[in-house]
Amino acid sequence: MLIAGPTASGKSALALALAQRTGGVVINTDSMQVYRDLRIITARPTAAEEALVPHRLYGHVDAGVNFSAGAWVTDAARVLGEARARRQLPIFIGGSGLYFKALTRGLSAVPPIPPDVRDAVRARLEQRGVEALHAELAQRDPVSAERLKPRDRTRIARALEVVEATGRPLPDWHRDGLPPLLPRSEFHALFLAPDREKLYAHIDARFGAMLDAGALDEVAALATRRLDPLLPAMKAHGVPVLIRHLKGEISREEAAEIGRADTRHYAKRQFTWFRHQLPEFEWVEPEAAKGWLESRIP
Repeated sequence: MLIAGPTASGKSALALALAQRTGGVVINTDSMQVYRDLRIITARPTAAEEALVPHRLYGHVDAGVNFSAGAWVTDAARVLGEARARRQLPIFIGGSGLYFKALTRGLSAVPPIPPDVRDAVRARLEQRGVEALHAELAQRDPVSAERLKPRDRTRIARALEVVEATGRPLPDWHRDGLPPLLPRSEFHALFLAPDREKLYAHIDARFGAMLDAGALDEVAALATRRLDPLLPAMKAHGVPVLIRHLKGEISREEAAEIGRADTRHYAKRQFTWFRHQLPEFEWVEPEAAKGWLESRIP
């Protein structure tokens, strides 16, 4: 079973109820909830919730790791095999469209990038700026450069890392992909689609609740590690703006408002991404989700 949806739509509660009813295992399919440093700000299930049914691939990666969809697929393949061996229903749940696409469509076979290559590219990025690296990418991988915005630091650095480490541009690797873990005939897929205005109100309320629950302390602990700002964990929604607050650049109220707006924009992008990229997901309103699941998994 695949349960996707925008942030704050109630996916975790739905997956938990299904796992309790079926004896299933909940498998994280969210790119930020993999980080052990970020329980509160990423709205990971609580320890009490995790104790009710098996939860896998939550908080198992250090924030200093440049974790990728490919690394997640490797972990997910292992967990899926374990669930099948134990005859447990695997319930993949999250909001990361790329992870679901890798799960059901396969993924490009880009090999791991050596740390020294990654460090060299990041150093050039800091020294020369993103525009210079985009111009360099245009010479070495013009197809990727054409697709990327000139100020997209993360993706430009990634494309340069690949061509530098492998001698092949990223589009070449995309042609030689890894097969999907779940062919279309082997899963049901639900996209939880709440009313937009209700969802945005919930997002706003939840961000405040996160702050009250200790999100600022969580981000402060992460900031003391002085990690590369291009690492995925450092770009989790709410992290950059709360770091700005901790530095004294903006007030807590300003940080909270920016965090809420960023999260609302992210939810909007999730709606768009799943609609266009994964049409096999059936869109279901929260009120009908329980019945939808029961009709497919009695």
